[in-house]
Amino acid sequence: MKRTASAIWQGDLQTGKGTVSSDSGVLSKTPYSFTSRFKDGSGTNPEELIAAAHAGCFTMAFSVQLGAAGFTPDTLETTATLTFEKIGDDWTVTGIHLDTRGRVPGADAEAFAMAATAAKNGCPISRLLKADITMDARLEA
Repeated sequence: MKRTASAIWQGDLQTGKGTVSSDSGVLSKTPYSFTSRFKDGSGTNPEELIAAAHAGCFTMAFSVQLGAAGFTPDTLETTATLTFEKIGDDWTVTGIHLDTRGRVPGADAEAFAMAATAAKNGCPISRLLKADITMDARLEA
């Protein structure tokens, strides 16, 4: 299975602008820019999209882990806060904090914590953030 998204950028960093799109159509020429990434401008940014992906992936994985332990959650809510900071001359994602709450009938704090830890370590986006990245780059005339 493969999932695809794309980005188009026009112009220089500070005055340019771009869009991101996904094959599903959920993102369709969604704007992003220097101000949406480094200030409080409108539009999205790569870090926000990573945080959203991580929150969604983790929460689904958490549900799987709880189910494997014999519990069905009524609700699970997760906020992923990604830290993006300048280190020397380079901007770097230095971490993601997952803050999760749930209503899980019959679960005690220990079972909840064990399932949460397994989900954090096992969700595909958590593992992606440790993965090798490959690339093809071609200059077009």
